[in-house]
Amino acid sequence: MSTYLALKFAHLIAFVYWLGGDLGTFLASRQVMRTDLGPQARATALGIMLACDMGPKLAMPLILPIGLQLASDAGMLALPGWALPAIWLAALLWAGMVLFIYLREGQALAHRIAAIDFWFRIAVVLTLLGLTASIFAGAIAAAGIWLGWKLLIFSAMVCCGLVIRVQLKPFGPAFGAIMAGEDLERANASLQNSITRCRPWVWCIWAGLFINAALGLHLI
Repeated sequence: MSTYLALKFAHLIAFVYWLGGDLGTFLASRQVMRTDLGPQARATALGIMLACDMGPKLAMPLILPIGLQLASDAGMLALPGWALPAIWLAALLWAGMVLFIYLREGQALAHRIAAIDFWFRIAVVLTLLGLTASIFAGAIAAAGIWLGWKLLIFSAMVCCGLVIRVQLKPFGPAFGAIMAGEDLERANASLQNSITRCRPWVWCIWAGLFINAALGLHLI
């Protein structure tokens, strides 16, 4: 198998794990919200939800450098020689932070890394918007304007993820209160409101994935 085909396969797998993991997370979240389930059952559902969520969380930083590498190797995108190594390094750092936060959940250092990760994603969005503008303006040679649209949509999906993170801030304290049996009515309401507010942004991410897949296949 050539390197190009291996990257193409990895790009496809990242898409599958992103969309499939998001669906698993979405379905598991419905069980977490069920007030008719006991605390242990809801804690098990939460564990499944967090594990499923690792698919999308790791796919997001990895699908970007793979896609840009494919475009560059196919002669569809002309980037400076330093750009791709820098993009790969940043993406691997991003994925490393995601994995560290998951493995050290609840620890003080994980919270600090999560804060860094949040601002790192904002930097990624700003960088990609600059690259997209350069493609649209013709300052960077690209095989088609569709590459710029794919990057713009990816940036929007990263922004949706940031909004979801903000909306989920009440989730942890509310779930902790439920596990402790404290003020269950208020805690359940807070938890359900938190997850419900996230749903439109999840649907936007799904729409972005479908559109980017269609752009990559030149269906639109």
